[in-house]
Amino acid sequence: MVKLPNILVCGTPGTGKSTLCETVAQQTGLEYIDVGKVVKERGLHSGYDEEFDAYILDEDKVCDDLEEQMSVGGNIVEHHSCDFFPERWFDLVIVLQADNTILYDRLVARGYSQKKIEENVECEIMQVVAEEAADSYSKEVVQFLNSNSVEDMDANAGAIQKWLVADKQRKEQESASQG
Repeated sequence: MVKLPNILVCGTPGTGKSTLCETVAQQTGLEYIDVGKVVKERGLHSGYDEEFDAYILDEDKVCDDLEEQMSVGGNIVEHHSCDFFPERWFDLVIVLQADNTILYDRLVARGYSQKKIEENVECEIMQVVAEEAADSYSKEVVQFLNSNSVEDMDANAGAIQKWLVADKQRKEQESASQG
């Protein structure tokens, strides 16, 4: 049997990671892992940053905790950053990107503080997550997708489903040629 791939969806907060991951998980049966939620539920942090209203992630604890599940395959993982995960974990890395004005409005709607909004919009302007992904993973596995509208989200979910079908076919062909 062919091992299911692992997919990482990353991007600045507000780019639509949760929505996309939930949609793809429902449509494909992949296991959805929200790293932020896992960190909170399993205590994989080193405290809480009041200024940014966020847990301080312990990267080693996160990787140790997820290692077994990731080695099995079949996961779609969501987190805003990507540079601390082992490269071997992911077959596809999606970087969601949004127009700064749209991103700003989404973060305001979430009730983020002005400081947190400004920092996240600046990260998007500076392409911080995109750079992390490009520096941390081979260019063959990284895809940059726009996430400005419902239509973009639907197209992105469709693109991931097509990739999953192609990946399965490729792996089956490789397996058949080796056997």
